Amino acid sequence: MPRLPLRRGCLLLKGGKIRGSRDFTNRLHSLCASQTVVVVFTLASSSSEYQNLDCLKHNVNIIPPCNKRFDCSGFRGQSSIRRHSYSVSLIPKAKTAKIVRSIIDTVAKIPGTTELQISLCKDMVQWTRAEKRTFLRQRVEARLAALLLESKEYSEALTLLSSLIKEVRRLDDKLLLVDIDLLESKLHFSLRNLPKAKASLTAARTAANSIYVPPAQQGTIDLQSGILHAEEKDYKTAYSYFFEAFEAFNALEDSRAVFSLKYMLLCKIMVSQADDVAGIISSKAGLRYVGPELDAMKAVADAHSKRSLKLFETALRDYKAQLEEDPIVHRHLSSLYETLLEQNLCRLIEPFSRVEIAHIAELIELPVDHVEKKLSQLILDKKFAGTLDQGAGCLIIFEELKTDAIYPATLETISNMGKVVDSLYVRSAKIMA
Repeated sequence: MPRLPLRRGCLLLKGGKIRGSRDFTNRLHSLCASQTVVVVFTLASSSSEYQNLDCLKHNVNIIPPCNKRFDCSGFRGQSSIRRHSYSVSLIPKAKTAKIVRSIIDTVAKIPGTTELQISLCKDMVQWTRAEKRTFLRQRVEARLAALLLESKEYSEALTLLSSLIKEVRRLDDKLLLVDIDLLESKLHFSLRNLPKAKASLTAARTAANSIYVPPAQQGTIDLQSGILHAEEKDYKTAYSYFFEAFEAFNALEDSRAVFSLKYMLLCKIMVSQADDVAGIISSKAGLRYVGPELDAMKAVADAHSKRSLKLFETALRDYKAQLEEDPIVHRHLSSLYETLLEQNLCRLIEPFSRVEIAHIAELIELPVDHVEKKLSQLILDKKFAGTLDQGAGCLIIFEELKTDAIYPATLETISNMGKVVDSLYVRSAKIMA
């Protein structure tokens, strides 16, 4: 076996040929589809040191060849740092942090590895605690909290963030504090605790105002601000925040730009400006992101413009992944659907005093039981006066009795006269005394 020089972050190809590279992640992506790739996270103190390859089996992670994505079943990186803690201690702390973050970022690029990333982060947190590397541990814990939030383990993520945010505030690490406050805001929003979500976002903005914030992070703040304003039905303000986020992500060619644009279109639909949607999509910036996400919003805008519930339900069915599986869009479209249904039902029953429910269902092209349930809800909410005759299957609408304006005026006059009499009585009592 030949003796080869090892470099930090190098790649070994099958056959023993070595190629050093700083950006070994890109090389790994390009080589894994064609041949066996051996990733060596070498933690030796000197890059000129010669070692026999037989002694490196515990340092090597072999990823077998695959077609489109990594098979990480044999990945053992989550324990490599702890296993070589002595070698790691010989490296400067800044270099160690870079290596650890590179490992986490490399695994994050592999699809479907959320559980692996969580176990990797937990393992690294334990190692950083043992090595007393506080600043690195805090960043790994912030990454772990984001992964727990993504996997919907809210209680564990909240416990981790609560202790982490107190520690970071004492150290006054503003940049990390912005990240943690944003994560906390997203977590409380997922738990439907809007006051705490707004408070965390305000804290993130306060910390961001005192330092330079990278454009990507500023775009994330604007995106979260838009989401919270949209939740409060302030769609015009939400639109402006989504627009700022879209401009930031678009300049960086970030994948989140399409979601910002999608939420912009949602705000336009919710304020009954669905006609503007086509113009935004056909603009220079919008044409770059034409795809299923924008097609879904365009279909919803067309249904809203035509006030057609059938087209609305067709759009929800055809673009289920883009509309119903997005919790933010789904929540707002559900309220929009209910509003459209109420408006259509009130418009249809207006000329009738007695009408069959089946006839209304036929006109609105919806199931009879669904229409009957909605009519009963409208009656209970006092949107119109009427009753349901379920035996005959009919809706009876009562005429609204117009109140004569003379009666309220008379009551007001009598009330004022009573006040005058009371005032005269008090004055006469004073005179008699």
